[in-house]
Amino acid sequence: MSGTAVDKEKFKERVRLWADKLEARVTSVSVRPMKTKWASYSTAGRLTFDSSLPELREALQDYVIVHELLHEKVPNHGKLWKSLMRVHLGRYEEYEQELRKTAAEKGFRQP
Repeated sequence: MSGTAVDKEKFKERVRLWADKLEARVTSVSVRPMKTKWASYSTAGRLTFDSSLPELREALQDYVIVHELLHEKVPNHGKLWKSLMRVHLGRYEEYEQELRKTAAEKGFRQP
C-alpha cells in the first residue's frame, strides 16, 4: 500500500507540531523512500522520513519523529535522550521494538 499526497501532508503537519512542541529547528521535511532507516535529521535542520512511515499507526510515527527531533539537542542515545523520550512518549521502548520488527520485514538493516 502506498501513501497518498494527503497522507504525506498530514504526516508533515504532525512533524511540524512536534517540532514546535520540542522547540526543534526544522528547515525542511521530506518524505521519500529510504533503503536502510526510518528517518534522518541533519545539523542544518533537514528531516527526511521513509515514505512508508505515514502508513504506520500514529504512535509509531510519533516515536520516529520525536527520536529524530531530540537529536537536535542530544546527538546520541544516552541517558538524557532516553529520559526525554520517556517524558514525551512514555514507554517508548515498546514502540522501538515494534518498529524493529517492521523494519526487518521491510528489509532495513538493523543497527
